[in-house]
Amino acid sequence: MQEERVLITGGTGSFGRTMLHDLLRRGCPEIRIFSRDEEKQDMLRNTLRSGNVRFYIGDVRDRDSVDRAMAGATRVFHAAALKQVPSCEFFPMEAVRTNVLGSENVVRAAVAAGLRSAVFLSTDKAVFPVNAMGISKAMMEKLAHAMARSIGPEAPTTVSLVRYGNVMASRGSVIPLFIRQIKAGQPITITEPSMTRFLMPLRDSVALVHHAFENARQGDLFVRKAPAATLADLVAALKELFGRPDHPVEVIGWRHGEKLYETLVSAQELTKSEDMGDYFRVGMDGRDLNYRPYFSEGDLETVGQNDYHSHNTERLDVAAVKALLLTLPEVVAELEGWNA
Repeated sequence: MQEERVLITGGTGSFGRTMLHDLLRRGCPEIRIFSRDEEKQDMLRNTLRSGNVRFYIGDVRDRDSVDRAMAGATRVFHAAALKQVPSCEFFPMEAVRTNVLGSENVVRAAVAAGLRSAVFLSTDKAVFPVNAMGISKAMMEKLAHAMARSIGPEAPTTVSLVRYGNVMASRGSVIPLFIRQIKAGQPITITEPSMTRFLMPLRDSVALVHHAFENARQGDLFVRKAPAATLADLVAALKELFGRPDHPVEVIGWRHGEKLYETLVSAQELTKSEDMGDYFRVGMDGRDLNYRPYFSEGDLETVGQNDYHSHNTERLDVAAVKALLLTLPEVVAELEGWNA
């Protein structure tokens, strides 16, 4: 990291801040934070007071502002996105403008600037998408792959992707919401108790991106294996941690665009993946426009293969969810304030 100049789009979000602190710990000499939120940038600047961090106001929707932030960088983590399922359902074109067109600006700017590596952050909701957020992220994956395919393996820039499930205690996720409801004495509102979701701490998502930086070939997609839990067990674990085993729970029903379980890797992707222990590497489909096999020949390897989803991965019980929650600094801080 001694020679690197790393740009993080969406750098004031939960992932961006965690990535920033990790890069500072690794001794990265220059980290660029790119976002449209002036207030959060100012708060982060005053908190860090680090000469290694530079701040760029801009929006991934605006190519010129992306180009300015990209000039002279060596790597980019593209984390900027609209991530909330309900808001993307009501305003789908906003999801397209940020997650699709904005991502196209980032990948084109990275290639034009000759960066060594561009890693794009995706989500389990991009696999078999049923909501606007997932659809827009699936399109982001497609355009990143299209660029990787067009520039080829010998290009100076390696374009790759990472895909992960719910990041625990991140901004807008259910864990901070449930904790606020417990502390306020309000009923915990859940959609469907039997829903399962992957559970990944922020530190694992950062490790996933570093894994991509260190191992990516052109167009690779990396997935970190993760356990899952039902919403019912997640709520039970939080109630026990906060000493409120009888705290009321209100089942409000499914929200717009929700699934019973999420899929991280499809069966078709698994047939062309490499098991790397904690990770799957899914290679890019490298066929060009003359691909007769695409139209005329099927793939028998997918027969009998299962998707990798939150219903069939390692299932955590209440005790295991509690143990995982206690590894999260955000939850520990909430508990310390609660018990003080």
